[in-house]
Amino acid sequence: MKTKTHKGIRYSVKESDRAKRMRLAVYCDATVVVTVPRGVEIGLIEKFLQEKRSWIEDKIAYFTQFKNKPITRFSEADYKKYKDDAFALAYERVSHFNQIYGFSYNEINIKNQKTRWGSCSAKGNLNFNYKILFLPEAVRDYVVVHEICHLKEFNHSKKFWNLVARTIPDFEEIRGTLREWEMTVR
Repeated sequence: MKTKTHKGIRYSVKESDRAKRMRLAVYCDATVVVTVPRGVEIGLIEKFLQEKRSWIEDKIAYFTQFKNKPITRFSEADYKKYKDDAFALAYERVSHFNQIYGFSYNEINIKNQKTRWGSCSAKGNLNFNYKILFLPEAVRDYVVVHEICHLKEFNHSKKFWNLVARTIPDFEEIRGTLREWEMTVR
C-alpha cells in the first residue's frame, strides 16, 4: 500500500477484488486506509475522502487522546482463562433475551476474534468474542441481542433494526459506545 496525502489527510489505498464499494478505516495509530474495488480512479477516492473529512478528523482526534496510554491487548492465555466465563455470560444473556424473542438457535460458541464481537451463522449458531466479558453491561447486551435478531433477519434491514429496538431502544447510541471500545480492547 502506498501512502498518499489529500488536503492534509495522509492515507493508504488498499485495492481488493472482493470489495463492492469504497470503505474507510481510521486505526488507533491514526492511520487512514481506504479499501476500494480494483480500478477505482484516484479522483473518486479523493472525493470520497473529502466527503468523509469531518468523520476522519473526529476519529484521528479521538485516537490522539490515547497517545502514550495503554491499549488493552489480550493473549491466547487470556482467551483460555476467560472462555468459560464468557460462555456462562453469553448463555445467560441469550436465555434472558430469547425469552422475549423466542427464536430457535443451534448452539452458542465463544471465539477469540480480533475484529468481531459476535456473529450468527446460517446454521443458527450464535458466536461471541470472549472479550464481551470486558464490555459495559448495556454494550454486551446489545451484542447479544444483535446476534439473536440475526436468527430472524439475516441482514441489517429496517426489520432487523426494529427487532433490535424491541429490547434495546437506544441501540444507536450503544453502537457508538461499542465502536469506542473496539479501539481500546484488542
